[in-house]
Amino acid sequence: MSRERLYIFDTTLRDGAQTQGVDFSVEDKRAISLALDRLGIDYVEGGWPGANPTDTAFFADPPKLASARLVAFGMTRRSGRSAANDPGLAAVLEAKADAACLVAKTWDFHVDLALGISLAENLELIADSIAAAAARGREPMMDAEHFFDGYKANPDFALRCLETAMEAGARWIVLCDTNGGSLPHEVERIVGEVARRVPGTRLGIHTHNDTENAVANSLAAIRAGVRQVQGTLNGLGERCGNANLVSLIPTLVLKPDYSDRLETGIGPEKLRQITQVSRLLDELLNRAPNRHSPYVGASAFAHKGGLHVSAVEKDPRSYEHVPPESVGNRRRVLVSDQAGRSNILSRLRDAGIDIDSSSPKIARLLDEVKEREFLGYSYDGAEASFELLARRMLGQVPDYFEVRSFRVMVERRHNARGELVTVSEAVVKVMVDGEVIMSVGEGNGPVNALDRALRKDLGKYSAYLDDLRLVDFKVRILTGGTEAVTRVMIESGDGEGNRWFTVGVSPNIVDASFQALHDSIIYKLHRDGAPAADLARGRRAAGD
Repeated sequence: MSRERLYIFDTTLRDGAQTQGVDFSVEDKRAISLALDRLGIDYVEGGWPGANPTDTAFFADPPKLASARLVAFGMTRRSGRSAANDPGLAAVLEAKADAACLVAKTWDFHVDLALGISLAENLELIADSIAAAAARGREPMMDAEHFFDGYKANPDFALRCLETAMEAGARWIVLCDTNGGSLPHEVERIVGEVARRVPGTRLGIHTHNDTENAVANSLAAIRAGVRQVQGTLNGLGERCGNANLVSLIPTLVLKPDYSDRLETGIGPEKLRQITQVSRLLDELLNRAPNRHSPYVGASAFAHKGGLHVSAVEKDPRSYEHVPPESVGNRRRVLVSDQAGRSNILSRLRDAGIDIDSSSPKIARLLDEVKEREFLGYSYDGAEASFELLARRMLGQVPDYFEVRSFRVMVERRHNARGELVTVSEAVVKVMVDGEVIMSVGEGNGPVNALDRALRKDLGKYSAYLDDLRLVDFKVRILTGGTEAVTRVMIESGDGEGNRWFTVGVSPNIVDASFQALHDSIIYKLHRDGAPAADLARGRRAAGD
């Protein structure tokens, strides 16, 4: 029996950006969009063009997505303006996006309170705006704001809003539990009633988590007929968050009640990426992952001693509802080495490294990764550093140059105008093919100065680094006190739009930054096929 298609819509970069303490940069948005695209998400809502400089810049030069459709969010036209003469609507429709999702009022209380217009005029706003999106070649969607509260208060008007959007050409009409107060039995009943008027193949669900029911409400709506489900990575969102796609997606793919009836763009192979995608988001936000998150948390498949461990050793199904490998996670018990090997092998395949699965080097690499994770390294969001670690252990990283020493100075002084300023300067000595090169760099901070000095002159390798740029720099304190251990995550980019992440850990923030900078340079040289240097000859020439 053929399965029905269920479309997954991610709103991390728009609704998730309303989370208190979350502030995405343009490069954060690019990295997350590309990760969602690789995962198999159908729609990626990039933000609200025209609402803020970050979203406007993102849509001015959006990432190239392989299969996901990029969505621009906005409002229906304002009262008193035509669809052709509304700057806010124009910014959405002119954005470089495949689809336009327009929010509209469907609760009569809000039409009167927020807009101060008649119910009939509200329907005109919906019809004109959806038609304008369709005319511009954007896949039109309507977010039916406060729909469940509106349906309870005035079902006739709420339904008329949906039908108006459908008649105007909306591909999707998304039922929003904006206040997050609805319960699963209410959602299933109301969606079932709506589906008698609007086909489920044109209905979506967007839930908030104010009663801790966002995932349950989404599943209830899917059972009742909707065929688009919206949510965010790790449940980001204003107040208590949105439906957590990291919990929803594995349930839809792995649980027979859904997987036997519904097909998504995320198959078993892609599903194994979801733990990594979840942790990538946390790394970009510079926060610790929730160890107890379903499916992807470090404790999701953790088993303590006693009867549980004994049972899991005999058959993991005794205490695990799905295999941890199916979501890219691993079991954490005394017998977890095999799961660890599977993860390592999967990561090696992703990096294009071919190695016999029975090789003893796999076990050594696994032990090295575990030891480094204990020290504070995190390779979930630093794929380039992990690849270099593996290739170095396998003898696949050539010698390029050797950093003989570096020194960083920070001076706080008065400038010629009498202003108090802080100046950073770095001196780096490197050896390339027997020649010792000393470079000096100044920057607005010690890491910026070190980066400039390190890349100022690397001899024959300088040409390979002309288009290398540091996109983002994040610091996380792993232990407390002035002697705290620091983890630095650096995102780098090149002129072809490639992005990669490297990591360094040290009690000294400059040393941790240097490790990440060094890995970034070595990764680019290796990826671009730079020739090896003869460091042994160089050391002899230098008298070492």
